Amino acid sequence: MSEIAEGGGNDQHKGKKRAKKSSTRVDMTPMVDLAFLLLTFFVLTATFSKPKVMSLVYPAKIDPKDPPAERPKINNAITFLLSEDKIYYYTGQFYPESSPGPNGPTQLEETDFGTKGVRKLLATKNEYVLSEKKIYREKLDKEQIADSTYLRHISEAKKNKKALKVLIKTDDKATCKNFIDLVDELKIAEIGVIAPVELMPSEFSLIKSKIK
Repeated sequence: MSEIAEGGGNDQHKGKKRAKKSSTRVDMTPMVDLAFLLLTFFVLTATFSKPKVMSLVYPAKIDPKDPPAERPKINNAITFLLSEDKIYYYTGQFYPESSPGPNGPTQLEETDFGTKGVRKLLATKNEYVLSEKKIYREKLDKEQIADSTYLRHISEAKKNKKALKVLIKTDDKATCKNFIDLVDELKIAEIGVIAPVELMPSEFSLIKSKIK
């Protein structure tokens, strides 16, 4: 709202004509109220961005004193060992030289982040989940299923026994960059179970012999 106050000229000076003076005062109260109403509306209706996190599984610690026969079996799993700028891995159960398995003691394989490295390895080992994702993705693109149904099937596929499980172990010389890059590759490969596990002394000795 505005108000205009006019002040007329002096009638005693009839010979001179003066311009009428006016002053304007704008009432800002309604505009401030409107601003607060709009601010409240946007705060209540806005959707805040949620942090993107990746779930990690922390299994129970294994007592090194327990014989291998009494330790829980690792089925359809791959273990990555990070040391310095190196990435080693082995599949299935770990068998030290003192207690070799059916095919002898465990042997480490070396890989990298190249085109034929970690990504190709994970794609081959986790073929079940990736194939399921491809099938349901095609149905989603054709609008045969809803987004919620697609996400539910992918989540169920990751929990299936056929899905690959990944264990990550590092020594005191492993680089943070390699760990982060490896986790990114696991996310791309749709790995559902990722478990950071403490490095066993026998595995540490195997890494040292591999580096030499």
